[in-house]
Amino acid sequence: MLTYPLEKESRESLYEQIYRLIRRDILQGALRPGEKLPSKRALAEHLRVSVITVENAYEQLAAEGYVYARERRGYYVSAVETPAVPAAAEEVKPLETAAAEWKLDLVTNTPAAESFPFATWARLMRRVLLDRDTDLLRPTPGVGAWELRCAIASHLRSFRGMSVHPEQIVVGAGTELLYLLLIQLLGRDKIYAVEDPGYGKIGRIYAENGVAVRRVALDHSGVSIAALRQSGADVVHLSPGHHFPTGLVTPVARRQELLRWASEQEGRWILEDDYDSEFRFVGRPIPALFSASGGERVIYMNTFSKTIAPSIRISYMILPVHLMEAYRRRLGFYACTVPAFEQYTLASFLAEGHYERHLHSMKTRYHRKRDAVIESIRNILPDARILEEDAGLHFLVQVHTPLSDGDIRRRAAEAGIRLALLSEYYSVRSDAPPRVLVINYSGIDTAHLAEGLEVLRAILDQSERG
Repeated sequence: MLTYPLEKESRESLYEQIYRLIRRDILQGALRPGEKLPSKRALAEHLRVSVITVENAYEQLAAEGYVYARERRGYYVSAVETPAVPAAAEEVKPLETAAAEWKLDLVTNTPAAESFPFATWARLMRRVLLDRDTDLLRPTPGVGAWELRCAIASHLRSFRGMSVHPEQIVVGAGTELLYLLLIQLLGRDKIYAVEDPGYGKIGRIYAENGVAVRRVALDHSGVSIAALRQSGADVVHLSPGHHFPTGLVTPVARRQELLRWASEQEGRWILEDDYDSEFRFVGRPIPALFSASGGERVIYMNTFSKTIAPSIRISYMILPVHLMEAYRRRLGFYACTVPAFEQYTLASFLAEGHYERHLHSMKTRYHRKRDAVIESIRNILPDARILEEDAGLHFLVQVHTPLSDGDIRRRAAEAGIRLALLSEYYSVRSDAPPRVLVINYSGIDTAHLAEGLEVLRAILDQSERG
């Protein structure tokens, strides 16, 4: 007779305990294939439980295939393979050093938590819950909630001077997801060009999704038209408003050349990644390439992750009217990947002017922080040269040292300083200007900035003496 210790005060029901213990004995071989289980009544009396409790346990075991029933004869153990004993789990190690372990992190570029308008966001969330009620349980359109698309269009009109209809906007959970949708829309048979140097993840996403990727060199004005033509690309992904990592802003003459390239042949597209246009500190924001094209050959992309918080995974793209028609026809079956609750909250945040005020506050904060970081660099590394400092959330610093880029990065890491060098973003590192640091300043802890820069100076000075 099966004898099991049952815990009547356990959160697990009695039938679940019996089911689990019998299943264990079957998997461990204590109950052999073909062996008959006790009758429901006999086991119930033995374990001092109700017959229905044992019946529920047996039926669950039968439903999962651990036992089988024979009419009027009872339940029998099924032939089940005994699982192999799993090897001892290895300790999972982090992919890289946690940010808290660095004395100075000049790579991470995330908005400061204290700058997030928690009180305003929480109030809007409560209001959305009250006003929307059960509407929040209904699906939004696949391209995003109408209210959010209207709010985005209004913001772009006032902030970027872009004339966009809400029907042209597709909302998604992050720009990476939008890349995947665009690959399906534009086609895997096309050749996609990415900037070289550039943000490496973009090219990896395209390559991992089965499309041909070409890295196109930059010159002093941005993507080289000659190199673009030579690549045979049909689609080019670029950031003309503020290139990462060089900081270049594509001038109007090169923009016109890019638009001519796109119009020369049917099926050519420009993907304009406008990832940090909100943080230009000198003059007005650079006009979007989308507007200059008349909305014909340019797909515009942006995200709220940089301006609000990385965890607000809400991005959007704007498609030309005729391309939007193709999107609805071919991909309109997709559900929207952003929860309705977050969409309606962000829509209110935009429409009521909170986002504009938040941007103004963030821009002021970042401007001061950038100036403080630059001042510290100039004081502690007086021979360093500051480059491309007027736009976006990063700038470049050229340092003087006989060390190679690899040695600078390695020695700095050993001293607890996290660095990124411009050469790391080139497909051929020898093509890059050496000894140029990429300073992402929004995530810098200024309390440890001077101390970290002193350590970096000691590394550079020691190599000079050595």
